[in-house]
Amino acid sequence: MMHYWLFKSEPSTWSWDQQVAAGAAGTFWNGVRNHLAKQQMMAMKKGDLGFFYHSNEGKEIVGIVEVIREFYPDHTDETGKFGMVDVRAVKPLATPVTLAMVKETKALETMSLVTSARLSVQPVTAAEWKHVCKMGGV
Repeated sequence: MMHYWLFKSEPSTWSWDQQVAAGAAGTFWNGVRNHLAKQQMMAMKKGDLGFFYHSNEGKEIVGIVEVIREFYPDHTDETGKFGMVDVRAVKPLATPVTLAMVKETKALETMSLVTSARLSVQPVTAAEWKHVCKMGGV
């Protein structure tokens, strides 16, 4: 069963363009230091899809990524408590979906992006996924 996610990154730290440049090999999604986000990443399976969201700068969903490696230890975590997954860029949204657009859409009012704004890795329901994809032209 396919699951959907949302990955947040500040473009000045890691942007959609950098994710695309990583190519088919993708890259690791590290640096998550929140236990709930860690649990979300532990639940990810190879082949799951996620939205790539530019946080703080832009505040918009700009692309779709695929999980290509399941949860494993994060080499940047000195405590050994946290892990990461690998993702690769699949495709950009034809039209970025802004946080303002999400907040203005009744069907998305309970989306984690609205209710758990600070969480860096979030689940997305199948209905939310379809709605955002439609808004983004994919």
